[in-house]
Amino acid sequence: MPTNYLRRGSKAPPRSHPPPDRAQHEVPPQGQAGSLGVRLTAGQVVVAIRLAQTEAVRALLAALPLFSKAEPWGECVHFEIPLRLGRDRTARRNGRLGEVYLWTEESRILLPFGPTPISRAGEVRLPAPCNVIGEIDDWAALKGVRPSDKVHLERETG
Repeated sequence: MPTNYLRRGSKAPPRSHPPPDRAQHEVPPQGQAGSLGVRLTAGQVVVAIRLAQTEAVRALLAALPLFSKAEPWGECVHFEIPLRLGRDRTARRNGRLGEVYLWTEESRILLPFGPTPISRAGEVRLPAPCNVIGEIDDWAALKGVRPSDKVHLERETG
């Protein structure tokens, strides 16, 4: 439950917090030295993912390689991962095309390439607040992923 909601009933003035350090969860630019990259293969589709630098991503990298099965949900592909992680400051309910999300409650990675069944016009609504863990440039390629395609997530070599 958001802390501000709990503070409404309190007579004490809410404490101001400095804005979150955006560099803590930004996705490194492609090709920059030290950027974290993984390759996602789902059926015949292969895309590169630039990862953010967060605790969730560090845990994900430690668990690689991962294997799963693709499950479509509207214009979003998701798959299960064997990690139990918590929500962080990057979590958002409305997604952006090209971003990669970690749905912590269900231990799934979400890859939206269009609206989901619960989206309103002009938005990409996620099933719950999800951590931003990376970015895909070629997100439109995800349209080629079919239900039950084998998913393989591994470190990018190069």
